[in-house]
Amino acid sequence: MRISDAITAYILGRMEQAENGAAELRRNELAEELGCVPSQITYVLTSRFTPQQGYVVESRRGGGGYIRIRRVTPQREETPLMHIVNSIGEGLVPAAAEAILQSMVYQGFLNKQTASVMAAALSDRAYRDVPVEYRDRLRASLLKHMLAAYI
Repeated sequence: MRISDAITAYILGRMEQAENGAAELRRNELAEELGCVPSQITYVLTSRFTPQQGYVVESRRGGGGYIRIRRVTPQREETPLMHIVNSIGEGLVPAAAEAILQSMVYQGFLNKQTASVMAAALSDRAYRDVPVEYRDRLRASLLKHMLAAYI
């Protein structure tokens, strides 16, 4: 089992054990317990526990700092794709767009071919004639519209 899979499994296990369903942990202590470096914990948190995947990660820095991870349950009968659309925000950098698409393929919402076409439409090369200050807003808007049409 890869270390990132082990970290994910550990965090999910802690979430299941918690009364409120939220895992609260300290990054350095978790890294020491699992025998990895703290940056691997950060990688797992930023790649596998994202709003697009249905999680909220809160952190507090300092000596008494912690990381709290909780699963977001959609209000009313909101589809998982609509949750992703609503979590995108006003701007979207290329790496975040790619992460969203990869997550959607992993979760079975998109096939690889559709995700590849969407990624091409969201790449910086597609916006080379658009002023830099507008690219992230345009990318977010385009992804929201593509996903809304896909639902």
